[in-house]
Amino acid sequence: MARKVTVALIGAGMFGGDVHARAYADLQKCGLSANLGRVGLDAWARDVADIEFDLVAVATRSEASAKKAQANFEAWTGHAPKPYWGDTPWEDVLKDFPDLDVMAVATPDNLHTPVVLAALNNGTHVLTEKPMCLSVQEADEIVQLAKEKDLICAVDMHKRYDPDHLRIQHEIAERIGEPLYGLAMLEEPLEVSTSTFKWAEESDPFSYVGPHWVDLFYNYYRAKPVSLTAVGQKKRLIRDNIDAYDAVQVRVDFENGMSIYFHNNWVNPDDFEGNVNQEHEIVGADGKVESDQQYRGFRYWYNGGGSNTANNHFTRDVERPDGTHSYIGYGVDSITVSLVAICRVKYLGDSVEDVKSIYPTAEDGRITSAIVDAARVVRDLNFKYLNEGKGAPVTARFGEDGITIIDPNRLDDGPDAVFHKIYDKPI
Repeated sequence: MARKVTVALIGAGMFGGDVHARAYADLQKCGLSANLGRVGLDAWARDVADIEFDLVAVATRSEASAKKAQANFEAWTGHAPKPYWGDTPWEDVLKDFPDLDVMAVATPDNLHTPVVLAALNNGTHVLTEKPMCLSVQEADEIVQLAKEKDLICAVDMHKRYDPDHLRIQHEIAERIGEPLYGLAMLEEPLEVSTSTFKWAEESDPFSYVGPHWVDLFYNYYRAKPVSLTAVGQKKRLIRDNIDAYDAVQVRVDFENGMSIYFHNNWVNPDDFEGNVNQEHEIVGADGKVESDQQYRGFRYWYNGGGSNTANNHFTRDVERPDGTHSYIGYGVDSITVSLVAICRVKYLGDSVEDVKSIYPTAEDGRITSAIVDAARVVRDLNFKYLNEGKGAPVTARFGEDGITIIDPNRLDDGPDAVFHKIYDKPI
């Protein structure tokens, strides 16, 4: 009997309609084994070689975008997934495909949770874009439900799988000694916040791209946060009547003593030579590592096209003998490991506990969501106080007693008012 994994893609915008859809197109045509060597799981290649994948549905908010995603997938594979659209199209998907194996969630950041919970309640495994959610309370709900249902809820944290980052994790991090401090920067083009996304006011640059770096540092050292501070600026997007932060800076202190600064914006000029500007560094007691993901030495220019740098590691087309292209890179690798885990649970007798070490889990995503949640509260308070001439004194503390906001500007209401708990479970 044929072994098949059915997948539905919810959200087909910039990332869902490109990286997710292209990855599922290759799975539809060629299966899972081809990419396993890239992620160190090649010993299982024969175990999963015969498993087929079927993208049965693609769902977006509008009919036009759903049918466009359907047409693109059919052009790549000859197979047309059923299109869905509306405010809650995943509900119709689950009605039509009650035995769906995997729900891939690539909706706007603030809409991940209802899709994830609906899938888990249906008994469907989940692969969601980062951040898993914007609230630690929602993260707890997701983690608990996945555990109760004995399902995998994976988070697409593809920066873990950048080959440069893998070398840092498995070799360089130890060689530079105990971490002291670091910096992570990711700056997105202006068009992302003004035209590509219609939901910029519901998010911010740190909540949107900062989770990649937060997860990366957490994965390097497996150290939990103990405190943070955050500030943000609103100057450029306001000119376009978009009430959203242009940039956000967050400093997180971890239990191993390191302090990491996260700098994010989405106002890079449209004619910047790369897709994004991104880099990170770690200073250790015995050395330092620097990794520039925007400029890796590959550069080109031509008449009418300006100067360009390209990240050939993220995703790239590799031509096949028949002229079609396979789609590989670390942007796909996080999807690959998550689906391997799901296949091993569905067909090879592994438990969810058995495979938790091979993919970014919901428990990992919870740590990121807690940092994002606290940063949003601290950022907004500091933004308010800066505009009132009161400085930016607000911080957050993480611990066994939850998340506490420390706000000296509330001292007039009594010393107890300075400490405001927004979450009361251990981080």
